[in-house]
Amino acid sequence: MAQDKLFSLDGQIAVVIGGGGVLAGAMATGFAQAGADVAIVDLMLENAEARAKSIRELGRRAIAIQADAANKVDLARALEATLDEFGQVDILLNAAGINSGTPFFEIGEQEWQRILDVNLKSVFLACQVFGKAMVESGRGGSVINISSASAGPPLSKVLTYSITKAGVDQITLFLAREWATQGVRVNAIRPGFFPAEQNRKLLTPERTASIMAHTPMGRFGEASELVGAAVYLASRSAASFVTGSILRVDGGFLAMTI
Repeated sequence: MAQDKLFSLDGQIAVVIGGGGVLAGAMATGFAQAGADVAIVDLMLENAEARAKSIRELGRRAIAIQADAANKVDLARALEATLDEFGQVDILLNAAGINSGTPFFEIGEQEWQRILDVNLKSVFLACQVFGKAMVESGRGGSVINISSASAGPPLSKVLTYSITKAGVDQITLFLAREWATQGVRVNAIRPGFFPAEQNRKLLTPERTASIMAHTPMGRFGEASELVGAAVYLASRSAASFVTGSILRVDGGFLAMTI
């Protein structure tokens, strides 16, 4: 197969939950550049509309949908809007996420629950809603979840976030097994450190120095460096025998010990 076809997403419809953010938005644009049409789902409609507009400027179809990723009714409505516009779902990227550096003894139940809802419950619900549509369609497809270097061993300062990402890994592995014979592949991307809205406030000079000392490549990742992994996992050809994988994109962070 020609290289330009191996990673092609022509004729596919991608749903990107959290697509109004910097990292997920870059991956959404990457899907479009590979030939997919895209539904951008985000709590912040303005951000979703901005990303959808930029994708349309590339010559692809794109819509923006406002939804709380932790609300099943909202997600069901987002699925309906996607099917009304495009008629199918082939790719689901679960990328909604929040973080907090609250010290352990100061973590309140409301903060704990909100991080669990946005980071973990959202993946569970989206896989129920969009994953069911993909399984029942008979077309197969690709679910891509966003894990984290903090999924294990956990990083300091971000207990709740680390717990949610360990849970994302477990959902990924469980559904990969369950849906393998249905043609729906389920994988995750495990980023290292990519400065974005949710973690920038945690990157003090001291923490940044510690991260750099533990990252062999000696720098942060850039949003564009997640695109290749996302397009690869979404591709029906390039990743046709890939399911249950957790793909590291971390500059060597998890290869480092001392």
